[in-house]
Amino acid sequence: MIHKITEYISEEALDKRIREVAAQISKDYAKKEIRLICILKGSVFYTCELAKRITVPITLDFMSVSSYGSGTESSGTITINKDLDESIEGRDVIIVEDIIDSGNTLSKLIPMLQVRKPASLKVTTLLDKPERREVDDVNVDYVGFEIEDKFVVGYGLDYDQSYRDLPYIGIVEL
Repeated sequence: MIHKITEYISEEALDKRIREVAAQISKDYAKKEIRLICILKGSVFYTCELAKRITVPITLDFMSVSSYGSGTESSGTITINKDLDESIEGRDVIIVEDIIDSGNTLSKLIPMLQVRKPASLKVTTLLDKPERREVDDVNVDYVGFEIEDKFVVGYGLDYDQSYRDLPYIGIVEL
């Protein structure tokens, strides 16, 4: 099924903001090494672009964590489909998310990772929908864009696995 998609955040705006976030992370982690944990699948685009622009040493690992299925609303429960390949004990870790809305996924994921004893654990997200928050215990350290409550796709975000490849963030008209 093909949907009407309206551009919401341009490719140029995404690039500019990702450069700014990477510069802040590089400053905050001067003389350290960071482990970026990319939350699959949606965060791949953001993780890659962010990693290319961070100026301190980084390593990457990946987790697949799901709370959506094929719908547009979070189910409220998470499923870990792929866990980390390497230990994060003693490492400075940044979880890389594509979008945070309800906060349910991170409210469950963060304590699970804290048990693994990282030196530090922070979160970056390309998009943040704070008005949709259902939990209060999710702190987002680096935000690309704060957006209104719209269903968005592109730049890794999908609607039932479609539209991830758009080079911009678009609003889906369902």
